[in-house]
Amino acid sequence: MRSLAPRNAIAYLEINDLSVALNALTDTKVFQENSINKPDFSALENVQAAVAITGFETLEKQITDENSVINFKPKFVAIADTHAWKPTAVSIVENQIGKFVKGNYGDDVKLEKSEKRDAKFFVWTSREGSKLFAAVSNSLIYVGNDEVLLDECLAVNRGEKESLLENENLTQARGNVYGENLLAYGYVLPEGIKQFADIVGVSVALKASESDEGKGLIAQVLPKILQNTTKEIVWTARKAENKIEDDFFVSLNDDAASIFKETLKPSAQDSIDAAEFLPSDVFGATNYNLQNPLIAWRSLLLVTAKNTDAFSGKSLIQFSDSLLEPYGISKAEMFLSAIESEIFTAQFDAEGENSVAVVTVKDFEKIKKSMAEINFKSPSEKQENVEIWKSEDEELLAAFVENKLILGDAESVMKCLKAKQSGQNFTKNHNFQKFGFSKSTALTFGKDSDSVEKIITVLGKTKGKNQKIWTDYIIETRFTAQGIERKTISDFGFLGTILEQLGE
Repeated sequence: MRSLAPRNAIAYLEINDLSVALNALTDTKVFQENSINKPDFSALENVQAAVAITGFETLEKQITDENSVINFKPKFVAIADTHAWKPTAVSIVENQIGKFVKGNYGDDVKLEKSEKRDAKFFVWTSREGSKLFAAVSNSLIYVGNDEVLLDECLAVNRGEKESLLENENLTQARGNVYGENLLAYGYVLPEGIKQFADIVGVSVALKASESDEGKGLIAQVLPKILQNTTKEIVWTARKAENKIEDDFFVSLNDDAASIFKETLKPSAQDSIDAAEFLPSDVFGATNYNLQNPLIAWRSLLLVTAKNTDAFSGKSLIQFSDSLLEPYGISKAEMFLSAIESEIFTAQFDAEGENSVAVVTVKDFEKIKKSMAEINFKSPSEKQENVEIWKSEDEELLAAFVENKLILGDAESVMKCLKAKQSGQNFTKNHNFQKFGFSKSTALTFGKDSDSVEKIITVLGKTKGKNQKIWTDYIIETRFTAQGIERKTISDFGFLGTILEQLGE
């Protein structure tokens, strides 16, 4: 399929059998429980597919005089080789793709057909003016949101333009991917790292800081760091029982990879007793199992400073303490030097506004000095074996029990204490066992409801229940001599995310 994609692609994805990949998504328990019926993908059997992204269009929508929403729209083309006669390929476009477009654009979508050189063209236009283009050339189907890009792909097929087969990095990376149950493969080329870095910078900035100054700094500095440290990204999707396993590998430059491998090592300790302080129905939780939290923190700041300009690096280091402010921590290094290797964080809502951190105390006096927002000068409030201190506004709590310290908003901390006392804690969650067996540096459990219904709607039709559909996922993160390994187990995986975006 690489021979059909344009050489100027910055990201590439391929699926060897479209019916196998789509069946893997609809075989999941959450789909079968919430969809009216299982779609028949037999018409797509043996159909190979690929998606190439050649760039992003930045769209800014002004909300108020001071605020706007930035949306990154990929310029993409999806290519399918039906291995069938042209009339069959045309039928797929008119029926299956046409049905998909109507389902997302509405029944009043306008369709125009035309002939152009060696291809039959289709253009769907929604009432709002959004357009989707398709072209059929022999057994090949091209679908995309940019007509010029479709013309380029047809030129590649005629041998008039270079294809991705000419890219040696992609050829080498693709050759290293093998194994059973492979559903899909993806690759972000070095040329694409810059554009993806800009998107990641904006996305992380919006979530990482409350202040406009913090958001601006992260959006400016993070793309530089990613561009200077990241070489390429490889993704594979496999079917794992009734789930989808996504493996992402971020290849880093030798310096960054070497530093992270040595400083972000997981601790040899298997103790995760902090989970006893988290409610069983917590929205999300992450266990950081670091050999030395302070050294890990310093290494992140070191790589940051080395891979941006001097002024930005210094500014980000000065700003770094504010990243732990939601937990009442004002001096990050002092705090991290006073705790053991295990750090558990948890969120109690989808927005992450209510959250806690649970740590094992090594030096409580140091911890007190590192938390300016908590009033440790006042006597603690005692509840059996628990000591509780509050911030001046009483919105933050620090609870010391046994050898653990629980930090966060008042309501969430009290929920944690109740979970420990009642025994109805995270150790009763069906995902807890994964935390005990994982040897990763970080392990995350989370829930998702926003995307599930959208994905099911793209693939089939929901049962129309008047309630949110929940699904959960697990993410493991490791650091190697070459870069970062990140494994995700979920119901729909990254393939589902792609379908969700296509639906939108």
